[in-house]
Amino acid sequence: MTELLQKVRVIDPVSEIDKLFDVLIADGYIREVASHISDISSDTQIKDCQGLVLGPGLVDLYSHSGEPGFEERETLLSFLQAAAAGGFTRVSILPDTSPAIDNPALVAQLQQKRPKGHKSKGAEKSLSFLLPCSPAPLLHLWGAITVDIAGKQMTELADLASAGVVGFTDGKPLENLALVQRVLEYLQPLGKPVAFWPSDRQLTANGVMREGTNALRFGLPPIPASAETTAIAAMLELVAAIGTPVHIMRVSTNRSVELIASAKAAGLPITASTTWMHLLLDTKAVKSYHTSLHLDPPLGNPSDMAALRAGVRAGVIDAIAIDHTPYSYEEKVQAFAEAPAGAIGLELALPLLWQYLVETEEFTALELWRALSTNPAECLGQKVSAIVPHQPAELTLFDPQQTWKVERKSLYTLSQNTPWLGQQLKGHVVQTWC
Repeated sequence: MTELLQKVRVIDPVSEIDKLFDVLIADGYIREVASHISDISSDTQIKDCQGLVLGPGLVDLYSHSGEPGFEERETLLSFLQAAAAGGFTRVSILPDTSPAIDNPALVAQLQQKRPKGHKSKGAEKSLSFLLPCSPAPLLHLWGAITVDIAGKQMTELADLASAGVVGFTDGKPLENLALVQRVLEYLQPLGKPVAFWPSDRQLTANGVMREGTNALRFGLPPIPASAETTAIAAMLELVAAIGTPVHIMRVSTNRSVELIASAKAAGLPITASTTWMHLLLDTKAVKSYHTSLHLDPPLGNPSDMAALRAGVRAGVIDAIAIDHTPYSYEEKVQAFAEAPAGAIGLELALPLLWQYLVETEEFTALELWRALSTNPAECLGQKVSAIVPHQPAELTLFDPQQTWKVERKSLYTLSQNTPWLGQQLKGHVVQTWC
């Protein structure tokens, strides 16, 4: 099949391009990129893309799948459909499934269950032209560091690496520093990414909200910033001593950004990510007590959010992760402090980040797209191709002006735990080529 996208705004972080082009796509490859393309075959589908944005497919570093074990929250199929509808062409699921992804047999089982393709309903509704069936987004599996992610005994790391996991993480804090040290030593020769979420659970205690005046005002148990920063400082000391590259997940405080910036300036082999909601909301939003604002780590104070945004723009924070965390309605209908932490995001992140960061001119389009595509891929040890001829068409077409309502019938994910449920959003993914 051949498609000609006319007058589309091409945002390519690889080539540092933000410019209008015609783009010809055929048989899964980019055939031509030029200011004007007229030499086309008679069966070419011509699409007027004025006002639309074309960029490399988005890459999510880490999110949660319900399957296996919690299929009422999310199945692999609904997860991948939500990812495609949100513009993601590569996604990585955390190992905290039931059973946990801690052995090669389960890795093989999940790889065999991956859906081979689907039709993107959301994109069909967004423009008059229909989408072809295309392969599903590429699904990566994080392998657990510890057995049943219990934090006590290491998995067979080499076996999991051979089975094809994208890297290693538990997706939860590992507080036994002696175990972390051994993990870093064992993983050094395997050449796989390893991601840690630094958080001191003794300092976190029963807290559910970032410590500060708003926590006092709303009467919620506080979590000090030191619960994160002390754990990051300890992690950085281990990296300095051992030299194994590490990815730091879920950065959420001002001081954390400073620590990571200093470590990078000193040449430590680290990368870091924050989540999309920590860039958009701060503790003031918790005034609503909406349980989808109960996150772990919690939303930061305004100074934290400002530092995270500046950190992403400066490259101190390499990537924006989605950390899509689906829960059923029944699980989330509780008091704020009792509800499980987490919110969905695969279908919401790009529209909201574009609306509140790019359209306000705080971020350039290239800065946002880089943090959602090429940089996350590099954190996984992968590359994203430039939008040039002869490269595979792994692309996302986005309409920044299209409005839509966040509701059950407009979402592919099986869960609706988001503070934006029922609201009108501006910006919608039109099509993905995976």
